[in-house]
Amino acid sequence: MVTEIARAKLNLALHVRARRSDGYHELETLFAFVEHGDIVQVEPAEADSFTLAGPFAAVLRGEGDNLVTRAARAFREQFGHGAHAITLDKHLPVASGIGGGSADAAATLRALGRLHGVAIEDMFAIADALGSDVPACLFGRTAIGRGRGEQLEPVPGLPGAPVLLVNPGVAVSTAEVFRRWDGIDRGPLPADPRQGRNDLEPPARAIAPVIDEVLALLAAQPGAGLTRMSGSGATCFALFDDDARRDAAAEVLAEQGWWVLPSRLT
Repeated sequence: MVTEIARAKLNLALHVRARRSDGYHELETLFAFVEHGDIVQVEPAEADSFTLAGPFAAVLRGEGDNLVTRAARAFREQFGHGAHAITLDKHLPVASGIGGGSADAAATLRALGRLHGVAIEDMFAIADALGSDVPACLFGRTAIGRGRGEQLEPVPGLPGAPVLLVNPGVAVSTAEVFRRWDGIDRGPLPADPRQGRNDLEPPARAIAPVIDEVLALLAAQPGAGLTRMSGSGATCFALFDDDARRDAAAEVLAEQGWWVLPSRLT
């Protein structure tokens, strides 16, 4: 059996530059990842199976085809090999802007690659076909993403930086958030992400005003630095000076009944 962590993805900054003729958007984003996430286990089997476990498993039950099973199917079509039993232990909220489904698909590819001796670089074409965030999640390291987000440039990260993720329990449609983007190009990604922005915050906040409350309460916590919404929302995050202040903030935010995840950047 091979086990992979599907680490939660953060967009430390996300600049939407233009709408494209293919229905996607031209992006510049700074991807980062945290220590925690979903857990994917893969092992050879006589017949394919997919099992869900974990606190957010119920949200995905009855979905049938999903990014994990699609990733496994695409891997087999390209590289062969037999049937697999796959278990997804779902700890990240669904439709939350932290790449849950994309991270799960990427972790599935990494697990299958380890099991059958296929290098990560040989699986990027599969990842790209599965979704815009899947290549970044497959890469799994701090990187600037351009194009749809699939054109990756590795950059130094902030490994070990304490971070707190908070989701108010509201699922936000990525497609609807992008549809509501105002179409204004506000400029390229700066060298310092603190000087950047998330251009999807305004439309996401219009759909789910509770995001305003999350961001305001996060920013008000002692030791909170960069505070922003990730992806298309509704998960927000703050980087902290130290673990103690992050953990104190987690207690405060959890009192709201929101999902909280104290972690560190990888």
